[in-house]
Order: sequence, then C-alpha cells, then structure tokens
Amino acid sequence: MTPRRRLRRAVIIGLFLVLVGGGIYTAATLVQRSEKLITEECTAAVGTQRSQLATDQAANAALITAVSVRRGLPPRAASIALATAMQESKLRNISHGDLAGPDSRGLFQQRPSQGWGTQEQVMDPVYAANAFYDALVKVPGYATLEITDAAQRVQRSAYPTAYAEHESMGRAFASALTGETPAALNCTLRSPEAAGDPAVLLSELGAAYGNIPAAATGQTVKVEVADSYAWSVAHWAVANAKELSVERVDVGNKRWDRKARDGWQDAPDAGGGVAITLAAAGS
Repeated sequence: MTPRRRLRRAVIIGLFLVLVGGGIYTAATLVQRSEKLITEECTAAVGTQRSQLATDQAANAALITAVSVRRGLPPRAASIALATAMQESKLRNISHGDLAGPDSRGLFQQRPSQGWGTQEQVMDPVYAANAFYDALVKVPGYATLEITDAAQRVQRSAYPTAYAEHESMGRAFASALTGETPAALNCTLRSPEAAGDPAVLLSELGAAYGNIPAAATGQTVKVEVADSYAWSVAHWAVANAKELSVERVDVGNKRWDRKARDGWQDAPDAGGGVAITLAAAGS
C-alpha cells in the first residue's frame, strides 16, 4: 500500500471514529436531557377521579394508608386521614407549626400541648398516623360521616370546612393504596440515581405494615400476601420507588416498570404475592 493510500485510509478511519463518538455523545446527551424533562409525580386514577401528588407526598400517603391496612380499618379511614394530612401539612412531615398552633408538628400537625405526644413522637410518621387513627375510631359512626366532619372531630381545626377541598384526592389515593382498586397508582420517574438496598426496603415495609412475610433474593424482595393486601403493598412499592430505587413491581399478571413509564401492563403471572425488584449497581 502506498503512503498516500495509507494516509487516506487513516483519515477515513479517523473520521469514522469521530462520527461514531459524536453520535454516542449526542445520544447520551439527548437521553440525559429527556430524563431532566420528565416531571416526577404519582397519579391515582379510580373511575373518573384522577389525582396527582409529588413523589414525597405519595410516599407519605402510602405510609399513612399502610398503617390503616395494618390495623384492619376500612378504606374510608385512609380517605379521611389523607384529606386531613393534606390540609394540615400538604402531606409533608414538617417540623414547625403556625399562629393557630405554634407547637404543631408532623404530617397531621399534632400538638404536644394538646396531648398528642412529645415533639419527637409526632414527628415520627408511623406514630402520628396511629395517633390519628386512635382518635378517629373513637368518633361514633366515622365511616358514614362526611370526610370533613370526621376530620374536624379529630383535629378540632380553626378552619373546619377546609378538609373538604381534599376529599377527591383522599378517596382516589386511599382506594389505590388500600388495594381496593388494583392497578390504580402510577408514578412517572427518572432513572434511579443509586442501587436499591433490599435491607432498607424490608425495614421500611415492616415499619409501614408490621410483621409482614417478606424476604430478599438478590435485588428482588418477595412479599407473600394476596388479594387487596397484595395490591396495597404493590402500590406502596410504586409510591416509594423514587426513594428506594424500585425498578419493577410484579403482582398477579400485572407489572409496573419504571423504565417503560406506561403504568401497569399485562405480564407473566408472578405466581402469587408481590415481587419488588430494585435497581442494581451500575444499572
């Protein structure tokens, strides 16, 4: 091969590598930009009702509802609790009160000075949810009351009608998160930023549902529950997918896939229970 041909060949190969490298860089850049354009949120769609929450709000809603499921309460109890927490704290575990309640704290803005517990206790979401339900079940006929009336009998708010603004959200998310309505909760998320930790997921699952039969094999946690309880756990996993790096949830013949971002789809039967698959390192 003559020197001129060798030079021409080297130039062609160099240009090819530049184009390939540029294409890979462009593709990676487009993927990164498309990720940033994704609005992360969770949606509960039940019948004609459709409500959205931010991912941190949805995770708190899932915990509040899981506590009601653990206690064997009807979905109505979770509806009341969610509407209440949305009004009191926007479903966020805030560490401050307001003029009406300077010492109010937590998801339900419970006041230590009014006998709800210590500040540390009411800032614990599990304790706060249980304290709310402890008071709610003492309200005669709470399950047949209007949500705003039941909430007010527990909270004794200066703005008793405000809870009504959140009834639709409370009903939709409670119906999904109690498992009453299958495949009703979807979260649209970016790719996980880190690998998931099965031990952390098992700890959070236990805090929410109590002594629940669950075990990890590699990056998959299998929870041995059935029927509406299975759908409650499955929706809880989706609502916590951002924080816990959940990539896939299988229950029955349905699957939620974080990467697909198309909600619950038909899939091979999971063989009973709920399978929660976490992101692996480098995925």
